[in-house]
Amino acid sequence: MNDFNLVVSSSRFREEDACDEILDLLDSFGDPAAEAEMTEVKGIILAKTALDPLKAVESLKKLAADEPWEIRYVMRVMPVEKVVPAELEDIQGAATDLAARIGPDDSFRVTVENRHNPLHSIEIIEYIAGAIKRKVNLTKPDWVILVEIVGKHAGVSVVRQEQVFSAVVEKRGG
Repeated sequence: MNDFNLVVSSSRFREEDACDEILDLLDSFGDPAAEAEMTEVKGIILAKTALDPLKAVESLKKLAADEPWEIRYVMRVMPVEKVVPAELEDIQGAATDLAARIGPDDSFRVTVENRHNPLHSIEIIEYIAGAIKRKVNLTKPDWVILVEIVGKHAGVSVVRQEQVFSAVVEKRGG
């Protein structure tokens, strides 16, 4: 799948359960035609929903707060705004386009999850950060430039820290 807009993680050997679960959850949020597929990377599922991926994450957070037992196999969900080839120039181009929403007084951090790709995370971080003329804050950034690489594809987003779903964090009370 090369047009995914959600990266979903699960425990190893629970990928199939998590795949079914994310499809059921997206259906309950209003997208009965969502798709999900397991990848060659253990614990990683790519999903495509007609819903805004940020709204899907918001719905997951609300469900985890109201009915935490409904989420058993999905561990994390990262929204993806653009999918590009996993090449430095393509990733940087997508990141800089999306980073236009970062205000002149805002700070950012680049977070890279690199799976099954020869690029080095630090190389990607430096390449992106060098192109964005904003303050860097590694501990409490206003924005996170999220790069999710799975093989030959990179999903890129510019999000607030709270726009990523973590079942553990949400079930603890956010």
